Amino acid sequence: MAMTAADVVEILDRLDGAGIDAWLDGGWAVDALLGEQTRPHDDLDLIVRVDSVTAMRDALAEAGFRLVRGEPISDFVLRDRHGREVDAHPVMFDQTGDGIYRMESGEDWRYPAEGFGGRGRIERREVRCLTADVQMLCHSVGYEPAETDFHDMRLLNAHFGTRLLPPYGPS
Repeated sequence: MAMTAADVVEILDRLDGAGIDAWLDGGWAVDALLGEQTRPHDDLDLIVRVDSVTAMRDALAEAGFRLVRGEPISDFVLRDRHGREVDAHPVMFDQTGDGIYRMESGEDWRYPAEGFGGRGRIERREVRCLTADVQMLCHSVGYEPAETDFHDMRLLNAHFGTRLLPPYGPS
């Protein structure tokens, strides 16, 4: 099932109501930075603090979301009965403000502190999201990009001048 803009707003409002900080990542973060939906989305990628995971799961359980894959200390996926999915990436912030994310492989990924300063809009709602530069960085390593990733990274480049990193541009 597709994740709509209204779904994103509903989920973020629910998390805000529970006092949980969340940052958009992935396709919805790109669209938030652009201020418009540019393509369909299968899920919502969120970054949350590790110490907020239990509260996040509780807040979303009230809307019918249940754990379907992963580990709450690493990447995990919540899904509701309608098929809406939230892909959560819990981080611990270090003393410099970098977000340390424990990947499924057991290795740590470091989200640079400046990446958490992104602001965008979904419908009429202002949202926190990763910046365009950190989106590019995150999408350039660690996995085989899909056509949607190429679409998203080209848009960031076209609208913000974000330098295309391999595999999206010159190496």
